[in-house]
Amino acid sequence: MTLLQPLGANDRAHAYLPSRPETIGWGLLPNAASAPVLRVASGDAVVVDTVSHEGLLEDQGGDPAAFFAAHGIGAVLEDAAEIARDCERKPDAGPHIVTGPIHVEGAEPGDVLEVEVLQLERRAPYGVVSNRHGRGVLAGEYPLGESNVSVVTTVDEHGRGVMPVGDGRSLRFGLAPFLGIMGTAPATEAPVHSVPPGAHGGNLDIRLLGAGAKLYLPVAVPGASFYTGDPHFSQGDGEVALTAFEAPLRATLRLTVHSDAPTRRLAAALGGPFAETAEHWITTGLDEDLDEAARKATRSALAFLRERHGLPGPVALAYLSAAVDLRISQVVDLVKGVHCTLPKELDLD
Repeated sequence: MTLLQPLGANDRAHAYLPSRPETIGWGLLPNAASAPVLRVASGDAVVVDTVSHEGLLEDQGGDPAAFFAAHGIGAVLEDAAEIARDCERKPDAGPHIVTGPIHVEGAEPGDVLEVEVLQLERRAPYGVVSNRHGRGVLAGEYPLGESNVSVVTTVDEHGRGVMPVGDGRSLRFGLAPFLGIMGTAPATEAPVHSVPPGAHGGNLDIRLLGAGAKLYLPVAVPGASFYTGDPHFSQGDGEVALTAFEAPLRATLRLTVHSDAPTRRLAAALGGPFAETAEHWITTGLDEDLDEAARKATRSALAFLRERHGLPGPVALAYLSAAVDLRISQVVDLVKGVHCTLPKELDLD
């Protein structure tokens, strides 16, 4: 079993941020008062070793070695074991292990931080999908007869997920790793819970943000205070059980500050995170009410088409209805997420 343990001093080709007790927050995001654990220049790439919370939480025993050994897995990451042993999660905090913040030189409020996902490597060949805490789309219906269900899932030699059915059979499915949490610190000194996403980004859980994607985040504090965590090997749109295939990733990210007027104006018009892949621009809508989240994603798409292409509102709305998808990001993070996938190549002449 191959594990990507934390890098040693002689292994570091880039700026490197491990997940250690002194570099993580358990269940809380960085805020305006958080001291940076790493400083980089705009345009620098940084390697971040992220750690999944699954197998470390109190209701799973708080000991990842014992938790995974009970499922036939005999090795765990050193940093996961250290965090479980040496860190305390406050009872009212979220579950996520959040690494950062990273200070990006030159970032000022009103700017936009581009997070380019250069590479994502699996740090372990296993992870967990959970239906717990009385949450999920079918809260009150599932789990059946048990308070918590954690399905330990592995990765086979072909890079597919292997989920045990419990009767000798296994479900197999493709993987598409991404980071569920990427964000900047909001302009508050109050505690910021890790579960609900917001204008700062955070727990967006947009499955399209894998290798090659770029996420654009509003900057609210000097230096941006970027952070990441909640690594996934795969997730379906909606994340209906409560979690995705939660498992640790080594992420290589390029952090670039945009302070030009057009980008600042676009970000202000959208009012929250936006992203791009090779094929699409992505606008987001976040709200406790799913209908309102869909409305916000649509409004952001209209603003994008106005700012980037000069399309009048009625025509842009007709185009969205005829040719563009609204997709549910997740419905389990208190604040629900919807994203709109706009084709990059508009057939506009």
